[in-house]
Amino acid sequence: MRVGLVGAGRIGESHAAAVAARPEVEELVVADADAERAREVAGRVGAHVAGTVENLLRPGAVDALVITAATSAHAELILAGVRAGMPVFCEKPVAPTVDETVRVLREVEEHRALVHIGFMRRFDAGYARARQALRDGELGELHRVHAVTCDAAPPPAAYIPTSGGLFRDCHVHDFDVLRWITGREVVEVHAYGANRGADYFTEAGDVDTAVAVLRMDDGVLATVQGSRYNGGGYDVRMELAGSAGTLAVGLDDRAALRSAEEGVAFPGKEPFREFWPRFAPAYEAEVTAFLRAVREGGTSPCTVADALEALLVAEAAERSRREGRPVRIEEVRP
Repeated sequence: MRVGLVGAGRIGESHAAAVAARPEVEELVVADADAERAREVAGRVGAHVAGTVENLLRPGAVDALVITAATSAHAELILAGVRAGMPVFCEKPVAPTVDETVRVLREVEEHRALVHIGFMRRFDAGYARARQALRDGELGELHRVHAVTCDAAPPPAAYIPTSGGLFRDCHVHDFDVLRWITGREVVEVHAYGANRGADYFTEAGDVDTAVAVLRMDDGVLATVQGSRYNGGGYDVRMELAGSAGTLAVGLDDRAALRSAEEGVAFPGKEPFREFWPRFAPAYEAEVTAFLRAVREGGTSPCTVADALEALLVAEAAERSRREGRPVRIEEVRP
């Protein structure tokens, strides 16, 4: 199998290494708007260089396309791959806006194309275990969910104005995995935000700290909280509490918290400082799943339609934060 990869930035290089390591991949071809960066990444992972993005997107150039370019380029690259008859894997998001995402969804559905959007938490062992436990009845009837996503340190100032904001950029992962684990839909969001750090968040109209209460279609309440600043480390967790028990995802020896209770040494290891080491196995697993679907003619494990639903929750959260009121998902649905 020949795989093309567009986007040789930090996450692009990590994905390139994961793809190149797969035994079914005979050749990886890398393209980037920065030709020198593409050559450097290709050299480090043992790949070839496409020369230009246009070369890579020619019909028949590769058997599958992986997109790890800038967010603003995702939509057109997905559609270029689909029009060329290629199965496509694209890092989230599909597009920066709901309308653009809907446009991509319609064309993907018209072509009946295989498009896998990269929400890696679906491939994390802990989240998968929680999903199965809930389905097996191990937790009884679900009563509440709590999710946490906190960065150890904020992104660079230049990134924030183009990020889409904390809910769309960061908490969209919580919204997606909440839908995936529970099998239910969010119907209403009430969100709050604050700025406790650098001024560039306020200047961009964004926040660095957020809390949201989500009401699910079966009445279950979920809370999501997060921050761009977490001195304890990179902290991503989820608790699912049911009538028969409570299960926690991410509560291991590298959890970014400490106990105030005397004599408690847990957790005992250094916490993660960023996302890739925490989710490296999940990233590798989602690449494997995509390539398997390409090889076997399977379906996408995370569709453009799934990505749209998570984005709608993020849109509702952002509107709620700005307007200071609960927002129903139907208010933001096109």
